Amino acid sequence: MKKKLLTLSLSAAIATSGFAFTPVLAAGNGPDVNGNQNVQTSMLTTYEEMADFLQKQAANQEHMELEVIGQSVKGRDLFLAKYITNPDNPTILFLTQQHGNEAMTTEGALDYIRHLGANSKKTQEMLKNVNILIVPMLNVDGAMGDVNFSLDNYMASGRHLTRYNADRIDLNRDHVNKVAPETQALHENVLQKYKIDYMIDFHHQGTQEDYFGKLTTGALLTPQSPGVDPEVQLNSRKLASVLHQGVDSFGWAFILKFDEPTTNAAVASNAMALQYDIPVILFEMRGMADHSYEPYVLGQKSNGYIIKQAFQAMDATANAIADGSIKTVDPGVYDNLPEQHYSY
Repeated sequence: MKKKLLTLSLSAAIATSGFAFTPVLAAGNGPDVNGNQNVQTSMLTTYEEMADFLQKQAANQEHMELEVIGQSVKGRDLFLAKYITNPDNPTILFLTQQHGNEAMTTEGALDYIRHLGANSKKTQEMLKNVNILIVPMLNVDGAMGDVNFSLDNYMASGRHLTRYNADRIDLNRDHVNKVAPETQALHENVLQKYKIDYMIDFHHQGTQEDYFGKLTTGALLTPQSPGVDPEVQLNSRKLASVLHQGVDSFGWAFILKFDEPTTNAAVASNAMALQYDIPVILFEMRGMADHSYEPYVLGQKSNGYIIKQAFQAMDATANAIADGSIKTVDPGVYDNLPEQHYSY
């Protein structure tokens, strides 16, 4: 792995060590591209680097198993990192990079996988009481820019990353028809195979969502489709509340409600609740790694805090499920969040 993965691991270790620090530049106020930056994608983990990292971690971590759940359009293996110490434990699924240009969530997931391999007493105790499933990069072809259509108008220097899979299918609109092999693999070999009690679907939004001039670092949304079981909806709200409290406590994040709720049953945050009765939240984080539309692309100086935000979201929710505090959390924390503004 490149040196940057070691850097990310260090940042995660600092974040979980209990040391207080004040960021020089909070993620929400970091610069976007704004015509002034050359966006490089060489710093991002490639598919090959990710595969090598996962295989090494699985070989070295006592509680981790690595499963291939299927292949992409271009034949790349799709991975599931599993931490199942007791099948009777509650299970949470973290899904990242359905959209290939939303890459910082995957960087956070890789950092979290490394963290779970640490021998700290706290982590080992947590893993006795919660099962964790991580799909660290679902849209592997889009993440590598290996697609059957042109990306010449995309902004980044180096390899391009695109929202769509190789056949130009938006995987996050494919959870009813399940046309793409990536979507089929997720449903057949993860959602239908394991008993999943909670799920977070990690995404990125644009750079200019704000609340009266203050840029948000992320946004949360529970299932919106009619027909979602009330218990599933309640537990989704609790999951969102846990995430918000866990990340907000560090003082540098600014997370509100997502401003574009949709009832589309083919979107993951609705589909998982409707099809499998899984409490689920959409977590949209600020800025994309590449796009043809400049206001969606985040300047690289903010990447570290977005990665840290994804890491903290995973750690806070997994711990709350492990210690049972998610059962008593006030769903009103989520209910009372303002809705961010879409400022383009």
